[in-house]
Amino acid sequence: MATAVHAETPEEKGLKTINQTTAQAHVGFLASDDLQGREAGTAGGHIAGQYLVAQLQTLGIRPLDGSYLHPFEACHPERQQKGGRWQVHPDSVAAMRRSGAAFQLLSLNNVLGMIEGKNPNEIVIVGAHYDHLGTDPFLAGDRIYNGADDNASGVSAVLQIARAFLATGKKPERTVIFAFWDGEEKGLLGSRAFADRFPKMDCVKGYLNFDMIGRNSDEAHPEQVTYFYTEACPAFGQWLKEDVRKYDLKLAPDYRPWDKPVGGSDNASFALRNIPIIWYHTGGHPDYHQPGDHTDKINWDKVVNITKASFLNMWKMANEKVPFK
Repeated sequence: MATAVHAETPEEKGLKTINQTTAQAHVGFLASDDLQGREAGTAGGHIAGQYLVAQLQTLGIRPLDGSYLHPFEACHPERQQKGGRWQVHPDSVAAMRRSGAAFQLLSLNNVLGMIEGKNPNEIVIVGAHYDHLGTDPFLAGDRIYNGADDNASGVSAVLQIARAFLATGKKPERTVIFAFWDGEEKGLLGSRAFADRFPKMDCVKGYLNFDMIGRNSDEAHPEQVTYFYTEACPAFGQWLKEDVRKYDLKLAPDYRPWDKPVGGSDNASFALRNIPIIWYHTGGHPDYHQPGDHTDKINWDKVVNITKASFLNMWKMANEKVPFK
């Protein structure tokens, strides 16, 4: 009697592509000394952006609106002036230019790719910031803020999810944007600029964010991950619970439903516009915003399992029939 052969689902095909070797390659490059901490507006930051463009091109992910690089300017009052924050809205930048006062100016780039869905008027986004803190020439010893966990780990997840979507062999119901934000460390600049300028913000149905997914805030609990999500979307919590069990993912999520998850990272730029969000975060550690945030301290099992879980989140976000907002 013939044995029935299990036909792989699209999700299973995508999951098979997510692995530690790829995660290590992406994090290893982005957090290398050669990139000098990837501070927004520096040569190292621009190299990181070009690396992401090359990865999207190699995968065959289409650019958003004809270009992977989406430039924007950010300005700030001269450093002796107290108060204020970096401004990214075109009107604010223009007003600073007209003021005649001295000001700082950065030329930055978000990197954006996409897979068009069957319904291009509904969009979901998965994103992570790729900048970090650069260098401090006055530090004794290690002067480079490599940012392996913050946030090369999150960037690696977005890249692997893009490849996994392609591997499913199925066109999603909604268009999926793969976003890499510049200037997060200076005040969520990239995601703010996108939210100000993207002409189809009203079509965005959900956003998934990564910021630091590679370390243990408590070494006694290496599978812990904080899972923030919009409280009005309880399905987000149920998705993860079911997938951890179904796919035997080695994660111990701390579920944090939140009325409007505006704190901490680029999720705020979307939550403020009442867009449902999911945010993976593995918590603080002694190397947070320190030169010691190195690749060799990453918990690779955690990165891989979070990437798998979030791919499944995004697959549902892109294909579920029920609207999110």
